[in-house]
Amino acid sequence: MQIGILGGGQLGRMLALAGLPLNVRSLILEPAAEPCAGHVSPVISGEFEDYQALYKLACESEIITYEFENVPVTSARWLAERKPVFPPPEALAVAQDRLSEKQFFAQLGIAVAPFVAVNCREDYEAGIKKIGLPAVLKTTRFGYDGKGQAVVRNAEQVESAWNRLQGRPLILEGFIPFIRELSILSVRSRSGEMAFYPLVENVHREGILRQSTPLDNVSPSLQSQAEEIARKALNQLNYVGVLAIEMFQTGTEATSSLVVNEMAPRVHNSGHWTIEGAQTSQFENHLRAILGLPLGSCELRGYCQMFNLIGDIPPLEKILGISGVHVHHYGKGPRAGRKVGHITVCGNTQKERNDRSGHLLSVLDLL
Repeated sequence: MQIGILGGGQLGRMLALAGLPLNVRSLILEPAAEPCAGHVSPVISGEFEDYQALYKLACESEIITYEFENVPVTSARWLAERKPVFPPPEALAVAQDRLSEKQFFAQLGIAVAPFVAVNCREDYEAGIKKIGLPAVLKTTRFGYDGKGQAVVRNAEQVESAWNRLQGRPLILEGFIPFIRELSILSVRSRSGEMAFYPLVENVHREGILRQSTPLDNVSPSLQSQAEEIARKALNQLNYVGVLAIEMFQTGTEATSSLVVNEMAPRVHNSGHWTIEGAQTSQFENHLRAILGLPLGSCELRGYCQMFNLIGDIPPLEKILGISGVHVHHYGKGPRAGRKVGHITVCGNTQKERNDRSGHLLSVLDLL
């Protein structure tokens, strides 16, 4: 069995590695030279709009998936006419546009931040009057890791935010006061079987995810609320594969509710801890789902925490002496703001995990 993967970054790399124990080989299509997924899988070098490259991928693959959501929808649809493509191209179409995404969840009766489409200065000013400040002005497309957005905290920042982002389709969203940022990773198979990982608490800095911690003591009502949000989205899209939904927890600990921020139709950074920390990793479950195999358990193996490595990889001798530490080097060169690897810290008890994470943070500046 060989699957095609659109995209050759670290997610493609980890998907390819997860396939090997199942005797599933991968073939990558990637425009960039020397992608890190190419260290573990053969690569077709070509743009995602290169139909000769797409045809080659389709001919040599039985099923096609992708590792990021900015694959051109037209290319995904073209491939879907020739081979099964999962997640479905329509999920890409929704996730690629922040306005479509907000409308999608709102139509399902799922809470989102108040929002207005901004196509001109008049729309912007009317949106500010309607939503109020603080608010967040965002490009509708191609925003990730904090790119393509500006927080408008007060009237003095209205002009600078507009000058920075104008000239593209935009969306203005109300700023949500939240207790914490959460995500849920869900998976739906070709048969309609679903599975859900425990809610994950995420910590960002400068728009980049720095730390993810699965909630081992999450309240059943909050977990149930998140699973119902994911279930509605999965069914509406006739989804197959892993779907990540990022949310804000609002209110108080006693009376919490969830507000959806965005979704990612793929395996997700906030689920990297599942490789060591769950019975079945998100990468294996994604493959099981698209191959039509039974899904694996999403239960925790113990207690764990994931830290992203941004910019460069620290000397391994500094960290490998700490018990329960697992390093994942993506094979990328160092660069400011670049995700080059991650570390998962595991323990048999919450205290053991926290002690090991504390030791790691005392050695490295990860947050």
